[in-house]
Amino acid sequence: MGKLNYRVVIFILALIFGVVFSIPSLVQSNSGKKITLGLDLQGGLHMLLGIKSEEAVKSYTKSLASTAKFILDKKDITIIDSNLKDNSVELTFADNEDAKSAYEVLKKELVNANVTNSATTVKIELTPKEIAKVKQKAINQAVETIRNRLNQFGLAEPLVAKQGKDKILVEVPGIKSAKDEQRIRDLIAKQAHLQLMAVDEDRADRVYTMSKEEAKKYGDVILEDVKNPKIKYLVRQIPILDGSMLTDSKAIYDKNGQPIITFVLNGEGAKIFGKFTEKAAPTRARLAIVLDNKVYSAPHINERIGGGRGQISGGFTINEANDVAIALRSGALLAPVYVEEKRSVGPSLGADSIKASSIALVGGFILVVLFMALYYGMAGVIADVALVGNLFLIIAIMSLFGATLTLPGMAGIVLTVGMAVDANVIINERIRELLREGKSVAKAIEDGYSNAFTAIWDANVTTLIASTLLFFYGTGPIKGFAVTMTIGILASMLTAILGTHGIYQMVLPKIKKDKLNFWFGIKGVK
Repeated sequence: MGKLNYRVVIFILALIFGVVFSIPSLVQSNSGKKITLGLDLQGGLHMLLGIKSEEAVKSYTKSLASTAKFILDKKDITIIDSNLKDNSVELTFADNEDAKSAYEVLKKELVNANVTNSATTVKIELTPKEIAKVKQKAINQAVETIRNRLNQFGLAEPLVAKQGKDKILVEVPGIKSAKDEQRIRDLIAKQAHLQLMAVDEDRADRVYTMSKEEAKKYGDVILEDVKNPKIKYLVRQIPILDGSMLTDSKAIYDKNGQPIITFVLNGEGAKIFGKFTEKAAPTRARLAIVLDNKVYSAPHINERIGGGRGQISGGFTINEANDVAIALRSGALLAPVYVEEKRSVGPSLGADSIKASSIALVGGFILVVLFMALYYGMAGVIADVALVGNLFLIIAIMSLFGATLTLPGMAGIVLTVGMAVDANVIINERIRELLREGKSVAKAIEDGYSNAFTAIWDANVTTLIASTLLFFYGTGPIKGFAVTMTIGILASMLTAILGTHGIYQMVLPKIKKDKLNFWFGIKGVK
């Protein structure tokens, strides 16, 4: 037996690494990092969501109106009335001069909207191009927002992906109880649209006798209290600011031990908030804190509030407060989403899938191992050792990265078994050819690896490129297949080429010319 060489040392270290970090996944231990089973293997929640993108246009128009008000306030141009429609807002001013000045300012500042004026009014209208852009942004943003919410919720590897032109696919593994399922659905569907809106103090006492149409005439809207729908608030239609200016949100307990939600505004939001509270303080005007068109509180402003910090109280449980804080942190949905299709995948179906896939994997592995040992002799056994190392490395690396294993992923592992041993088939055939030509064992082994390397390298690189493209452009199951294929290919380069080469170099003194049939399954060579 020859001495240990660096190739064998690297292979042994890789094998130890693979075994150690595979154990938590193989025994499903609660300690250590392990592979997460996908929806098709452990069950969970599958949903197809639609999105009301026209609501995003309304919301964007309202935000545009708020921006216009802020711009005009800085120029000391007062808006005396406003009329908000689906994709436009009409602002009314005291006289023609103010309207003309406002038109000149807004025409310059609002470059993505059509701004027109007539007598004492200025109309801001979204262009068709901008409307299409807002709708597309709403869908893309919904995908990212829902993914962020589920990630912050602590769920393992949820799948959130755009499907078709205007649908969103959501798959959440491991959801088994109806209570957890409902909580996830509520978290996904929560629009979390935060607005700080001024109460119309001039007409607040008439709110219970006013119709929505009359309120709209004054540039107001009527909103319900979140706790008691019978309590109404008359608030200005154009918000002071909204959740787009929010940078952080947390659930905490107040001094009475009740869960509340704190929020922090960005620099622009803090500036607007400070300016409004400074102006409202002398009259103790109220500021309504509105979340998804429900008023959570409407405190009187007693003094200027700096720092851009506020809080929302609404009789939350701690779970509700946490979920709302997550929704606010991850960003408001630009448009409401709704469930078009929902189904739950039971864990029993997942167990059957695991059983069938495991049988395929183990069966395929045993057949490959037996074939290699019977056809190539000890060379086949060496290849089998490398194959075992390859499987352990795949499981270990996936465990370390917390990857999700799906049925296609298991198919990728089965395919990797065949591809990993294919490298040794090529190498062994090259060695056998050289031995038949009369080369020495040492020369045949070295030249066999040298000659086979180009073909193996080309095949693996092209497959790796295909797997990488599948990962970046595929979704869900395709990604799972691509991940296992990529890891398997990289691992096979280490085990099937470097590792086996080192083993041959170590056992070379034992390989005699009269034992070639035992070592390489080749007869008639002397």
